[in-house]
Amino acid sequence: MGQGYSNWFVRARLKTRQLLLLAAMEEEGNVRRAADVLGMTQPAASRLLKELEDVLEVRLFDRTPHGMHATLYGEVMIRHARMVLSNLNKAQEEIAALRVGLVGQVRIGVIAAAAARMVPLAIGRVKEQYPLLQIWLQVETSDVMLPLVAQGQLDVMIGRVHEQHGQLKDSVQYAPIADEPLCVVARPGHPLEDTAELTMRDIVNAEWVLHPPGSVLRHRIDMAFAELGLNPPQNVVNTNNFLAISSLLLQSDMLAVVPDEVARQYERFGTLRRLAVELSCGMDAFGIITRQDHALSPAASVVLQALRDAAAEVYGVPEGELSE
Repeated sequence: MGQGYSNWFVRARLKTRQLLLLAAMEEEGNVRRAADVLGMTQPAASRLLKELEDVLEVRLFDRTPHGMHATLYGEVMIRHARMVLSNLNKAQEEIAALRVGLVGQVRIGVIAAAAARMVPLAIGRVKEQYPLLQIWLQVETSDVMLPLVAQGQLDVMIGRVHEQHGQLKDSVQYAPIADEPLCVVARPGHPLEDTAELTMRDIVNAEWVLHPPGSVLRHRIDMAFAELGLNPPQNVVNTNNFLAISSLLLQSDMLAVVPDEVARQYERFGTLRRLAVELSCGMDAFGIITRQDHALSPAASVVLQALRDAAAEVYGVPEGELSE
């Protein structure tokens, strides 16, 4: 056996059922219920847990009158157990896909700006070449998606890595693509649509639909008004769901702030209009994010290359800057 395989879990003969038990214990908080979920007896579950604690030489759970709670050691093991189980599930999915003639399955997470042009362009090209490849697309904020990349639940993400993401930054690899300018949009025929020059003072008292307080986008907008000595908009509907945002805009005189790339896409179809007001705020650069020190599946590698090609075409990023 090679040196790379002389890890403690090989010597200790770590069992898959022990990993499943850790995950079930976190969800159920009780050995008996966790054992029921896994279809084993309580004594068998207790024995598996004790064997694992003996190998690690630490206590993984504190026993309390209200159930069992993971210690710091237990939290570490649970996190890694979930990653291992996720990888095993992916292996099974890829094997099942190959058996029925598919190339594989790939999970992508993207922010709204990238979902407008870059990602659809990449996916369209991949599907032309590999029509049976299964692609799962999630459009969310970076804060929601970054932990999913670190846990192996997303293969590739298009988004941001902020300072506040802490240790998560060390578990991912980031290649920047472009900045994300913002703009103000309204419905076609809005009273302000044909106004040649607008300032932020002109629109602060309008009706708005904005991302909720606490979000990065809302903070940037509020600060932009504050820098001009203005209170932030007060007449506001709070949501980050773009379907809700666009529906509200189309049925009212509300204004919204969206990524310029998204606005341009909707403008092409005549459903929204950008107003002639220059915002003094924008979003940080976004990029391609993958899990650090983790080999992608062949299918995920195909999608990653397509995303790099689309980024180079849409945003003019030199291909070499997006490669590992």
